[in-house]
Formats: sequence, C-alpha cells, structure tokens
Amino acid sequence: MQTSDLVLVIILLALVGYRLGRARAIRVVGGSRLVRRLHSLPAYYGILTALWCAIPALLVIAGWQLLGDRILTDAVLREIPGHVHGLTSADRDLLGTEIENAVAGDATRNRGEIMAAVSRYQVLQRQANTAVSVACIVVALLGGVIVWRRIKPQLQARNAVEYAITAVLLMCACVAIATTIGIVLSVLFEALRFFERIPLAEFLFGLHWNPQVSSAASGSESFFGAVPLFVGTLLVALIAMMVAVPVGLFSAIYLAEYASSGFRSVSKPVLETLAGIPTVVYGFFAVLTLGPLLRDLGQSAGLAISTESALSAGLVMGVMIIPYVSSLADDMLRAVPQSLRDGSVALGATQSETIRRVVFPAAMPGIVGGILLGVSRAIGETMIVVMAAGLSANLTINPLHAVTTVTVQIVTLLAGDQELESPVTLAAFALGLSLFVITLLLNVVALQVVRRYREQYE
Repeated sequence: MQTSDLVLVIILLALVGYRLGRARAIRVVGGSRLVRRLHSLPAYYGILTALWCAIPALLVIAGWQLLGDRILTDAVLREIPGHVHGLTSADRDLLGTEIENAVAGDATRNRGEIMAAVSRYQVLQRQANTAVSVACIVVALLGGVIVWRRIKPQLQARNAVEYAITAVLLMCACVAIATTIGIVLSVLFEALRFFERIPLAEFLFGLHWNPQVSSAASGSESFFGAVPLFVGTLLVALIAMMVAVPVGLFSAIYLAEYASSGFRSVSKPVLETLAGIPTVVYGFFAVLTLGPLLRDLGQSAGLAISTESALSAGLVMGVMIIPYVSSLADDMLRAVPQSLRDGSVALGATQSETIRRVVFPAAMPGIVGGILLGVSRAIGETMIVVMAAGLSANLTINPLHAVTTVTVQIVTLLAGDQELESPVTLAAFALGLSLFVITLLLNVVALQVVRRYREQYE
C-alpha cells in the first residue's frame, strides 16, 4: 500500500474512532440528556479515541519513512556475495547509494551485482510495505479499542486531549529549534574543515578571490580572500536600501496618514504586487532595460558605466524590497493608537509634527523590523546579482563597476558535480557561515534599537 493511501486509511479509522468514542461516552451515562455526568463534553472522548488511533500509526509511518531505505539497503548489502563484504565502510555506503539510485531509476552502471541487488531490494520493499501497512492498521485499531474500552464518566478526556495538543505544539517547536541547530552545525563543521586548509586570516582579510583547483600543469593558483565578496555584498545591499527605505517609508506615511480610503484601497495592493514578482523577472528587467539605459546615460555624461554593475543590481533590488519596508511600516503606523494623535493635535501640534514626533517614534520597533527584513532580503538575493552585477570578484566601492556577492559565489561553488573534500567546495560553507554571522549581528543591532524604543513608549 502506498504511503498516501495508508495515511488516508489511518485518517478514516480516526474518524470512525471519533464517532464511536463520542457515542460510547453518551451511552455510558444513559443518553444525551445526562451528559452533564461526564467529566468532559462527549466530543473530547471522541477526539481522544481518534488521537489514539492516528498518532501511534502515524509515528510508525514516519519512522519507516526515515529509516526504511537504510534498513532495506543494509539487508540487500548483506546478501550480496563475495568481494562486497571486503569493502571499506565508505565504499559500502557508496554502493548502497548506487543501489538506491538504481531503484529510483537513476542508475549509471548496469553491473550484474547492482541489478541483482535492485531486484532483491524491490522484493524486500514490497514485503516491507505490506508489513508496515498491516502494522499501522493493527496499531491504530489497538489504540482506538484500548481508549474506547476505558471511556467512563470519570475519565478526564478534556485534560488528556489538551495534554496531547500541548505535546504536539512542543514537538513542533522542538523541530523548528532542532532544524535551526542542525543547519548551523552542518555549515559550521564543513566551514571548520575549510579553515583547516585555508587560514582564517587569509579568508577574512585576503583581497583576492579566485577559487579553483590548483594545477601544476596549468600554473593556476587559488585565492580565497573574501573581502571582495563582502564589499560587493554590502555595496549592492547599501544601494538597494538607499532606494527601498526612503521610498518605502514615505509611501507608508502617505498611505497611513494622508491618503483617502479610496486611493489606499487601490494603491496598497498594487504596491504589494511588487513582492510577488519573481526575482528572475527583475533580473531580466535589469539586464535588458536598466543596464543598457544606465550605460547610455553614462556615455552621454562622460562616465564609463558597465552594463553589469552594482548600481544596476542595487536599483532593481531596491524596487523589489520596497513592498517589504512599506507594508510593515504602514501596518505599524496604523497600529499606533488614535489617542496619541488626538493628544498631540490637542496640544497644538500640526499633523506633520504629530507624525514626526509622536506616531513615527511609537511605530519605530515595527519599522526597524521591516527595514531589517529588507536588509536580509538584499544580502541574501542571488538571481538579480547574477544577471545584473555579474560574477567578477572585483574589490571596488565604485557602483559603476561589476561586482559579485557572497550568495552568488556560494551558488557558483556548489554548481555541478563537485568533490566535497575540495577546498573550492568547502569555501561555500565558509561563505555561508560568514553570511550567517553577518545576519546575526544585524539582528542583534536591530533588537537593541527595538528594545530602546519599546521601553520608551510602552
């Protein structure tokens, strides 16, 4: 039975368990008119029965999805005769991956033992799927029957259901935390492997970036100085925020404080439409329209502006970020209590003075959050920079020249078939770690600003 079909069966069993549990709760007290004798409402008894039907069976399914392929692969490897048992652990893992790829239809070699292992794998997979399906149904029925038989007037079904919901919420929170920790550790460990080969000082303060596999025959040499990438990232992000912050804030102030309801109902959705445009479309706009336009304007003014430049990428990226800044700032400004505005006007302040000295400072925490979101979006953007700013790691603060960013280089280093042990590939993890640290520092700074204004206006 397919996993989707099995999940559907479990859900149907849970629905049946709900109806049976609710009906039994009513029956044990002698009818619906006497449900007040129950500790909880009848629906809680039904929910408790449904949970005991669904949760254990779904845990069995999740466990098999996580461990099933590994179990089947190990079983198949143990059955391969002869020389396979003399392989190292790494070679056995590689052979197991090849078998799994062959089962999925991505085999690169049709060796005899591989095809025999694939056939055996498919047989074991069918048997295991049948066994798991039967086990899940049995577990679901067993859990439902146990709870159904325990339903009595004094059973605290509501408390049990609330405990179960709390446990689910806690598990979701733990999954989010564990995922974050796993991402950080996976990047950190690979970055440490990179720094074992390339000194940290060379990476952080080196002025040349040319990651490639060194070859004595070609005379090529690798350089892993990330300063050009950091400068290019900050330059493009700075240009983008110089466009997004003023335009976004001013438009938010107008929409929140001055615009009529009719104009606001039309302009706000149109402004937020910019956030839904794919970044590749912005990249095409920069390459086909803005880049040549800036080049022609520069030639008429006597300036040498490259078609691929930080200015072109930053301007387009700034337009893309405007909705993030504007929408959050508008929501924060409108969330300021009207009583603050009325009190300011009653004391003789004009509308502009009220906005500048009362409304805007009160909304500052949310506005800073929107700006921070925009900065993170600018630092993490890839497609626009690839298309509009190029791939050249030039150390320059001239916005008229081509630059590249950290995210673009991460994509470049991990594109195609790369050897994980190579410093060229490991450099991508070092860049990812540095990007994580930069974003973390931005968050810390923003938190300090938000805390300062929040203490002042709450």
